[in-house]
Amino acid sequence: MLRAWFFNLLALIGACLATLVATAAPAYAQAGTVGKPVTVCVLRAAPGMTAAALIRTPGKFDCKTPQARFGPGDYWAISEPLDFDGKGQRLGVRVLSVWQKSMTLYAVYADNKVASIQTDVHAATRNIQLGAIVQRWLPRRDVPVVRLLWHVEGSINMRGILIAPTIATGSEAALSNTIMAALYGGFGGLCLALLLYNLGLTRALRQNYLPLYCLMLIGLLLYAFSSSGALGWALPDIANTARLRINYVSLSIIGVSAIAFLGHFFEEGVMTARLRALILIASLAVALPSLGIALLAPWGLHVFDLLFTFGFAVLILSIIPILYSAWRHKSPFLWLFVVAWSVPIALAAARTAYNLNFLPYNFWLDNSTIVSMAVEAVLSSLAIAYRILLISRERDEAREQEIAARLLADTDPLTGLLNRRAFLQRAIGRQGNQSLLLIDIDNFKRVNDTIGHDGGDEVLRVVARILRASANAEALVARIGGEEFAVVTACNRPIEPEAILSGFRSGRMPFDLAVTASIGVCNGPLAREIDWKALYRAADRALFEAKAAGRDRVRAAA
Repeated sequence: MLRAWFFNLLALIGACLATLVATAAPAYAQAGTVGKPVTVCVLRAAPGMTAAALIRTPGKFDCKTPQARFGPGDYWAISEPLDFDGKGQRLGVRVLSVWQKSMTLYAVYADNKVASIQTDVHAATRNIQLGAIVQRWLPRRDVPVVRLLWHVEGSINMRGILIAPTIATGSEAALSNTIMAALYGGFGGLCLALLLYNLGLTRALRQNYLPLYCLMLIGLLLYAFSSSGALGWALPDIANTARLRINYVSLSIIGVSAIAFLGHFFEEGVMTARLRALILIASLAVALPSLGIALLAPWGLHVFDLLFTFGFAVLILSIIPILYSAWRHKSPFLWLFVVAWSVPIALAAARTAYNLNFLPYNFWLDNSTIVSMAVEAVLSSLAIAYRILLISRERDEAREQEIAARLLADTDPLTGLLNRRAFLQRAIGRQGNQSLLLIDIDNFKRVNDTIGHDGGDEVLRVVARILRASANAEALVARIGGEEFAVVTACNRPIEPEAILSGFRSGRMPFDLAVTASIGVCNGPLAREIDWKALYRAADRALFEAKAAGRDRVRAAA
């Protein structure tokens, strides 16, 4: 019933997300790489090359070889002739932010005038747009731009020298920033809310996987803040390469905390020693290259980036044996993880393939971490809530079992009254004078001989009911021997012993057998164990006197 409810809730959320994506699709088309795409051809830079000479000889450029195959170095890139009537408009040339030392843009106008704009690592930050797009505004002129030329120095060229170049109007660029601000702002607000929610759960429940999930959310917030370009808006003097270092570190925090979260999410027995070793290896495979980039880049950046990508591939593949182990152990939490994490894992695999240049660049694939983790964050929080609900139910059941076990330990199984141990534990220490009644069934052996032991057991149960009916709410009623019972009550709230005997006489016994009892009564303190012994001896003597006087009567200690 509970699982069906949770699946219905997930389906509802999935439908809402699908509706959101469908309605936002036109807006997505106007975000990120907006404007008119520009096709470029590449030429490795050599001494003596000038912009003027290269503009006149565009045939030297390679238009067929994928840019990533050229490797790191200095390059010239030229656009195909532009068919863009943007005269008099504010135009911006946009390219994806990548690791490079500097980039000089040359804009050639129809009247053969050339405007040049230089962008170093600091200028890149000052001109970064949301979506990590570096945009440089061209001078406004009454003639159109017919060609663009870039001189890129110190390009690491891991996935391209110029990625997704476009030329956009001012209104297109502004609309893109507005849409991206809404998307990133919504994601940041969601992560912050979930972080506070899970921090509260961490303090309340002390589940060891919750701090890891909180760490992952912190990594997501840092990555979104840095990779979106918002960090450049907040710190315009920071070098763009420093922002890219933060991207690597925050991604490693996300990956390591996510795999550690998975290692602690399942119940005991799922994670073997080998799987824990695998998690450690995968975590190191991601963390060490990111530290190398943060501390040593640009030295060895190409190698570190490749190792970082392979580290994420190892991390993704390490999930498979963990899920297999959870399946073998029939973990009730396996389906929760699969529902919440299938999309992020699939997109992480696609992102890894892109980093290895197996897939072409796509703006939304490049930003898939934000989209997929937004979905994951919502579903995982629901999964965590469901898991916590199961844990709370298990705790409630355990508490009920503990209470039941304690009751069984304190209760006589035949009559349901307190047993001798529990009776003494509760009776000794009561404040004020107490009245102790010892009740013994007369000739009980003859009862057993007459109607059998089963019949005798039923007589004992009837006697227990009579005593409970005669006692007040504060009284303690117990079976302290075979056919011997005891009642303790405060002297200011006495129980009339004759009323008990009357209950015996009028109560219906098995086989309509006549059963009587004798009662000994004594009053006194019960603060200490020595008081109990004295009170019991006196009541027992009174009980013996009642038996000697002919049974079916009450005697009180002098």
